[in-house]
Amino acid sequence: MEAPLAERIRPQQLEDYISQSHLVGVNGSLTQQIAKGIIPSLIFWGPPGTGKTTLAQIISQESKRPFYTLSAINSGVKDIREVIEKAKQSGGLFTSKNPILFIDEIHRFSKSQQDSLLAAVEKGWITLIGATTENPSFEVIPALLSRCQVYTLNAFNKEDLEALLDRAMQTDAILKEKKINLTETEALLRLSGGDGRKLLNLFELVVNASNEDEIFITNDRVLELVQQNTVLYDKTGEQHYDIVSAFIKSIRGSDPNGAVYWLARMIEGGEDVKFIARRMLILASEDIGNANPTAFIMANNTFQAVATIGYPESRIILSQCAVYLATSPKSNASYIAIGKAQQLVKQTGDLSVPIHLRNAPTPLMAALGYGEEYKYSHDYANNFAEQEFLPDAISGTTLYEPGNNTRENTTREFLKNRWKDKYGY
Repeated sequence: MEAPLAERIRPQQLEDYISQSHLVGVNGSLTQQIAKGIIPSLIFWGPPGTGKTTLAQIISQESKRPFYTLSAINSGVKDIREVIEKAKQSGGLFTSKNPILFIDEIHRFSKSQQDSLLAAVEKGWITLIGATTENPSFEVIPALLSRCQVYTLNAFNKEDLEALLDRAMQTDAILKEKKINLTETEALLRLSGGDGRKLLNLFELVVNASNEDEIFITNDRVLELVQQNTVLYDKTGEQHYDIVSAFIKSIRGSDPNGAVYWLARMIEGGEDVKFIARRMLILASEDIGNANPTAFIMANNTFQAVATIGYPESRIILSQCAVYLATSPKSNASYIAIGKAQQLVKQTGDLSVPIHLRNAPTPLMAALGYGEEYKYSHDYANNFAEQEFLPDAISGTTLYEPGNNTRENTTREFLKNRWKDKYGY
């Protein structure tokens, strides 16, 4: 059976590796460690399709070390012990060339499974490289995390993704035999969501679907073959905390556009409606309080209502309350706002949370700069500080448009005083 395109063009050496220049560039930290032949145990943390497995394999080849691999999905303590025994025998106790044990999705290992790795890592029988899409602060036990260096891999940017497409057409034996015209790439790049493997899978799907001698790849053709762009939202991972943090900070910052956008991200990801309503109930007391006592009543009624109704209708109620808390309007404009926001999420895919809005509950996340430049609204005049609450790609997008009525005309003036240079109220 023919291997997928992503596997066929997988880089075999560091110089062919695309992206992550902060790690593998000329002055990258990993580049220097490989050159010195000193490879510590590592945790690669990043979104899917960013080259974690490939990088582990290249490190093994460049450092000429035996390479063992386990998947946390189907491996147990017995499998770990067997591999460690093999590694001890192949590496020896008195050589710096100790074998590399690569564990994919290490966050899926239980505490006992992670515990079984400690002695081997501590005594140098193996060099552990773990790959995870989850925040290691939450998913890797402290004893193991303290013995590893954590490196963050970023989603591929536009230039990285375009470079992947060029490499595929230039180096893959199968694609080189075809005449491919990349007429438009916007849909391919957007649907990939910064995932290199997903991009190559989509590209191969479009190429294989054509029976023509000359293949023209257009946005319409890509969207025709790929019916829906699945929104990335992990209800238990870091994105959960980042998006909730952005949602709360947008409301606190009097920005209904940011509020309904992050609400749409949670809704599209299947977040519990009671969790969302509970956060707004807390915020109504904590961030609005007696400045508008009705806000707490509104939030409490919202919580009661969504607990009874559930999805999908509760999305309108949640939107109404979020906008009310940010500006105190109450109208069907909330229904329109959440509809626009959800459509925007479907069109733009998984845009990253701006780093200043991210939550930083652990020292590791704080060290990475999460929340560092966030302006706490209550520290500024009139409890407002202008800052960005939407991803850069959709900055300035007006999602909530006040209606033409007495209360919302007042709301429009409220927003105009704060956002007239950005949203055009």
